[in-house]
Amino acid sequence: MIRQWHIALISLVAIGACAALPLVAGPYALGIALNILMWIALAESWAMFSGLSGYISLGHAAFYGAGAYVTVLLWMVVPLWLAIPVSGLAAAVLAAGLGWPCLRVRGPYFVILTLGVSEFIKYIVISTEAGLGRNGRLLIGTPSLGILFEAMLGLAVLSMIVLYLVRSRRLGTGLLAIREDEVAAEAVGVNAPALKLLAFVLSAIIPGMVGGLMILRSTYFEPLQAFSPTTSFTIVTIAILGGSDEVSGPLLGAILLVLMSELLWARAPEIYMIILGVLLVAFVLFVPEGIVGRAQRVWGAAKG
Repeated sequence: MIRQWHIALISLVAIGACAALPLVAGPYALGIALNILMWIALAESWAMFSGLSGYISLGHAAFYGAGAYVTVLLWMVVPLWLAIPVSGLAAAVLAAGLGWPCLRVRGPYFVILTLGVSEFIKYIVISTEAGLGRNGRLLIGTPSLGILFEAMLGLAVLSMIVLYLVRSRRLGTGLLAIREDEVAAEAVGVNAPALKLLAFVLSAIIPGMVGGLMILRSTYFEPLQAFSPTTSFTIVTIAILGGSDEVSGPLLGAILLVLMSELLWARAPEIYMIILGVLLVAFVLFVPEGIVGRAQRVWGAAKG
């Protein structure tokens, strides 16, 4: 109990320090911090489903892009405080529609299917925009960087709280059982289809809202960018770096990846992607359990 109070106190202090960052940081540093918070929110939400169930999804780009598109359509139509939650709700509805057929397959077939469906949604939006005679949408009068940062901080914190609650409740226990052996889990009474669909829908809400905030940051909507599969691949990379089913895993993975990318880009802009790729491959080979998993192993060995 004492340890939990310590963690809660440290978390509150960290959140308060982050909330005050717009008062002291310049635009460049604030932009980096915004990107870190964005990836934390996306990776934590991904872990709600994929990290706990073992179903590796590459469909988060669809939820991110759908949220961005809904926010664009609602821009200047409804207040921003309403547009962002509606974008998350739209992503959840999309996840419910996609999850029902997609979650009937397992393993690599599910991975490929989620990627293919995400691309399918992207080209539906592209065709819709072309039919409306639009090549892109420019957003005028978007909120300041500081306001977007505070909103993204709220989503990042919310994503961590939801992942913690899911993992510590029966839903998380059921998903972990599915990850270990889905057939055995169903044999002892776990309603695997319902739990998977519920977790899949929950994991889509925050990406939808994140997409809405980030499209306000870029001030321009273009479907190829909003629905880029790079978003999904980056989320999986963060999960590999940090460890995918603990709250601290996506948090540490996002911080490490963003800071490492910025550092390499500043020092070696011509070859930084090559260096980053080599470092990530090395990390997968030598620390496959992620930062959190390795730390837990070292701590366990030290205590033993």
